[in-house]
Formats: sequence, C-alpha cells, structure tokens
Amino acid sequence: MLTGVNLRLRIFLMFAGVAAASCLVVLAALYVGYRRIDETDIGSGFLFAGILSAFGLMAILVGVWLLFDENVAKPINRLAAAMRTRAHADVAPGLDLEEARYLGDLAPALQAVTGRLSEMSDETDGTAGEDTTRLMAERAHLALLLTEIPVAIVLVSPAHRIMLYDGQAADILGQVQVPRLSASIFDYFSKNDLLDAFAQLEGSRKEVDVSVRGARDRLTFQLRLKKLSEASGYMILIDGADARLAPEAARPLIFDFDLSERGSERAIENTPLKDLTFAVFDTETTGLMPNKDEIVQIGAVRVVNGRIVEGEALDQLVNPGRPIPPASTKVHGIFDEMVADAPEPAVAVAHFHDFAREAVIVAHNAPFDMAFLQKHGRRSGLAWDHPILDTVLLSAVVFGTNEEHTLDALCARLGVTIPEQLRHTALGDAYATAEALCRLLPILSSQGYDTFGDVIQQTRKHGRLLKDLN
Repeated sequence: MLTGVNLRLRIFLMFAGVAAASCLVVLAALYVGYRRIDETDIGSGFLFAGILSAFGLMAILVGVWLLFDENVAKPINRLAAAMRTRAHADVAPGLDLEEARYLGDLAPALQAVTGRLSEMSDETDGTAGEDTTRLMAERAHLALLLTEIPVAIVLVSPAHRIMLYDGQAADILGQVQVPRLSASIFDYFSKNDLLDAFAQLEGSRKEVDVSVRGARDRLTFQLRLKKLSEASGYMILIDGADARLAPEAARPLIFDFDLSERGSERAIENTPLKDLTFAVFDTETTGLMPNKDEIVQIGAVRVVNGRIVEGEALDQLVNPGRPIPPASTKVHGIFDEMVADAPEPAVAVAHFHDFAREAVIVAHNAPFDMAFLQKHGRRSGLAWDHPILDTVLLSAVVFGTNEEHTLDALCARLGVTIPEQLRHTALGDAYATAEALCRLLPILSSQGYDTFGDVIQQTRKHGRLLKDLN
C-alpha cells in the first residue's frame, strides 16, 4: 500500500493521517462528554472528555510507534548492519527489498552500491590472485627450506614475543608449554637467563651461545641468540637434535611479522581490538547441566592480529568418567569407545588453560562452556581470570537484539560456512566462531568500538540474551 508513492509524499500523508486521527479522537471525546452533561454537570462532562481524549491520543501514538518501528526503524538497522558487513567483513549481504518497501528507493540504492562493491572486489581479487598464488608458493618453499635445517628457529620481537617458529621449534617449545604465536618467550625459557644473554647482544656482539633453563626448571636448552641486522628483534636457534618429529610429520612455519611492531604491555581495557590475542573454544558434553554433566571434547583455535593462526589448534577428546548418553552422542557423534583412552577432564582443561595463556577467551554462549572449565579450575587450583568475550553478545551489538543470535544464524549473516560434518564438533564450532569473530572485529571498530573496554561496555547492555539462552 502506497509503495509506489514518492517517499516525501508518503511521509506527509502519514503525518496528515496522524493529525486527522487525533482531531477525530478529540471531537469524539468532546461529543461523548457533551452527551454526559444531561446526567452530570458540565465540569464532569469536560473532564471525562479530556480523559477520553488523552487515552485516544496515546493509542494513536502507540500505533504510530509500532508501525514506525516495524517498517522504518528495524529495516534501517538491518540495512545499516548489512552495509557494515559488506564494507568491513567483505560479505555480500542479502538485502530484503520487501521488508524495506516503505523506505522508498533506499534499499534498491544500497543494493546497487553493494553490487558495485562486489564487482570491484571481484576485479581486485582477480588482479591480486596471481600475486597471492606466487606468495603462497614462496611461503611454502621457505617453510620447506627452514624445516630441512637441523636447527629449530624462533624469531622474537623487541617486546620478547614470539613472531615466528618452525615445526622443529614447536616440538621443542612444546616440551615446556603449548607453542603459541605472540606468547612471551619467557613462558618457555627462564626470564633471568634469557635477559642476561640478551644484554650481551645489545652490546657489540652479534650472537651469543648460552645455556638456558626451561621456564618450569625441568629442562636445560643450548641456545644461540643472534641479533637481526635489518629487522627488529632477535633470533633464537635451538639444537634440534632432541626434537621428536617423525619424518612424515607436518612441519608448519607459524609466523606473523606484524608482532614486531607491538609496543609495551597496556591495560586490557585500553588495548585496541586488533592487538588482542584470542583463544576461541567450544566444548561438547554429556549433557546441558554443568553441575552434573561432563566434558567429552574441547576444540580451540587462536586468533592473532585479526587472523586465525593456522597450525595452532587444540582438538582433544576427553574421558568423562561416565557413560555418554545416547541423546548426547546423537548430537556430537562421540561415543564411549572413542574416549576410552582419552585424558580425564582435569588434564584436558589444564592443557587448554596453557593454550589460552595471556589470551582473551572467546566462545558462543560462553557462560555454558566456562561453567565446565571453572568447575575443574576450582578442583585443581587453576585460575580462570582471563578476559572473556561472547559472540552472542557481539552479534547483538552489531546486528541488534531483534535478530536471532545462534551460531548458525550469525555465520549465515557473516558468510561463514560450517561444513556439515564439522557442525557440533568442538573444533568445527570453534573454527566457525573464530571466523565469525574475525569478521565482527572490523565491524565493531567501524562503529567506534576500538578497544576491548569499548566492546565490553556495549556487550553489558545485552546480558539478558545469555540468561534467555541458559
């Protein structure tokens, strides 16, 4: 109705209709009040007419607000979210032209803009495709060369954070703790020993050989620290003779040279989103009651500089110490025989605790999964004092509370594909959540929420969504 009328004329007609309806309500109320004069006095009749007018006008205002909210406010919010998704997450939005039919030419115009953006993006992707293929081939060749060298290599930023390690180094570092990009090198080697050696590098020496204790004082390593001539930071070479890599084992090269530009530590509230490290995880359980049920699988991935770190993932089956109910197996596909030789929950949870060290923990409906971790934390003395983000709440901040915020709905809006065989597996859902997080971060920044503190302040406004889910 009226969809073919000019938008400005349509708005005029709406206000004219409101004025006409208001006049009719007042006239009708005066007429009813006048008819009551014969039964009461004049003052009572006018008072009744005033009260009736007030209720009638309020009803008109509520009706106008409902129409405006449904046909203007909600469509505008959805169009704005779709445009931000296209602009900052590179996802072509599905614009519902029928829903926005009362907004005149706005929706078709936005569709034309997004279509043009898609065409330009495709043209750019085609131009960059050959260069990307060449760079990926060069990276693979570099990784192959490095892993053939019988020495483990770690590159460390000036802030003493790991910005590259190869497969042999991953095996050696793993003897102390889970290898993690952006982790402090002092998580693996004695801080005092390493700083003493580093002090020698800052003088005239270009490299230094040193014996360094492991961070947990269980092992001793022979290291060579080498000053980088052109790049900032330094290199650690470790004798790889003790690395226990099978000849056919994967030997990834894990790196992010942007970490070399990181400054000193700062309060988490003031840290830009792009500088945060995230440990995104999911659990599969025997049931939905953390106080009675138990974990059967933990899956996790790490996100550094807004990107998933390939090669840093946790996929751990867990023996719950009890039979897995058939109804739960039907959801996640894990049965008793699969977990018979798996570690018990306390061991698996402690392993994830190491994996998530110094990271912001992220989950979809985090209170549910965190309840299992905190239960074992209390039993084994692990402090789960990590900052936490919930993608349910991030979805509400970006897309509004009126939308559906399940993981499937969020991934559909952001163009994240969850392979059917990985849905409802801990690692599969963790990857999907991490992909969604990587696409939400630039959208949040575009809304002016640049720091962790900004985002937390916004998510607190939507906490009731989690209560509804649990």
